[in-house]
Amino acid sequence: MPKKDYYDDPTAPAANSIVPAVTAIVRNEAGEVLMIQRTDNGLWALPGGAQDIGESVTDAVRREVFEETGLRVEVTGISGIYSDPKHVIAYDDGEVRQEFSLAFHARPAGGELRPSSESRQVHWIAPDQLDALNIHPSMRARINHGVTNPTSVHLD
Repeated sequence: MPKKDYYDDPTAPAANSIVPAVTAIVRNEAGEVLMIQRTDNGLWALPGGAQDIGESVTDAVRREVFEETGLRVEVTGISGIYSDPKHVIAYDDGEVRQEFSLAFHARPAGGELRPSSESRQVHWIAPDQLDALNIHPSMRARINHGVTNPTSVHLD
């Protein structure tokens, strides 16, 4: 389902839903960050998505990372809570979500990197190479916080 992210944009449509979502800051032994290029908007992002009924947030992290990247991960902690009402995501079916995302730290625990129907490309990216990628500002904030402040939890 195609989507468009708006941040602090006076032309953004009003939110009509809020859905718990998760993202994972997965880092390998070299310190690289697991990134996907999304198929729905072409932007680079951390793997993640909506939490399903009947699963915990850590189960959602493990499922989303595996679905989008082929990797199994171990969730090691929370990086932040992102709920800024200035960030809304409009879908082509008329749903407009206010952001509510929990970001988690994780490490690889098996599997093989591969793209999926949600990820055009999947790569390990060195932190000093992240600026070269086309990343939405709200996702960049999660990445920057998780990479530069891995022991503090962001709250908004």
